[in-house]
Amino acid sequence: MNIEVLKKVEALCDEAAQAALAIYRQKDGWQVTAKQDDSPVTAADLAAHKVLVAGLPEILNILVLSEESQLPDFAERQTWQRYWLVDPLDGTKEFISGNGEFTVNVALIADGQPVLGVVVVPVTGVVYSAVSGLGAYKNGEPIRCRQLPEGAHPIVVASRRHGSSEGDKALANLESHFGGVELMQVGSSLKFCMIAEGKADIYPRFAPTCEWDTAAAQAVLAAAGGEVVSVDGCVLGYNHKESLLNPFFVALGDTQVPWMDILTNCHPERSEGSRC
Repeated sequence: MNIEVLKKVEALCDEAAQAALAIYRQKDGWQVTAKQDDSPVTAADLAAHKVLVAGLPEILNILVLSEESQLPDFAERQTWQRYWLVDPLDGTKEFISGNGEFTVNVALIADGQPVLGVVVVPVTGVVYSAVSGLGAYKNGEPIRCRQLPEGAHPIVVASRRHGSSEGDKALANLESHFGGVELMQVGSSLKFCMIAEGKADIYPRFAPTCEWDTAAAQAVLAAAGGEVVSVDGCVLGYNHKESLLNPFFVALGDTQVPWMDILTNCHPERSEGSRC
């Protein structure tokens, strides 16, 4: 994978973002319907979807799996070595609320991992992008996760809309360990991107997400030096099972900090790799 392909995907995502933005600016012209899982969908989701599923195969002629597509059976999907994974409008609830914190997300999945990712913020025009091995970028400029300063309170990003008792416990453990945290609530995949550009340190997610919610931003974060790991410490993977629901996970910047032990109130000195 190369920068030329990335640039083409960025341009296509911008086209999809403009299609969504045109509908967003109508304000009173939105039509919101509910999907089978009761999640909302708007004309903007569908407009961005249309642009992406038509354009991506022209960049790289492989299958496209979009949130707004019909989901193929796992018997078919498990044969896919490479495919496009698309969330045409991540943060539909933020779109509906009018706060602008929604994104267009495209990832290229190869052998179960996102190796290219583009996240576009339609309202601001900001573009986060990455190719594995070639770095992560914001509007074409390199970005990198920050090392947590010694003695600092970590900056924790959290969802505006999805909380859980497990998440509350994890946050309490962080506060106890560090003597406090700075908490920021942000919509959509922007949480990962904030860590990738060094504006936040950790995003614990102990509420449901789907694979298209995370793939593009995970590619950006990983290329910026961070990680997205499940609660058992494994790197978050894709297309390994019938369900597209992710396990609970933690997105993190400084990989030298024992985040998982802190979140679960483990004690690393017990033994290497110990789990509570």
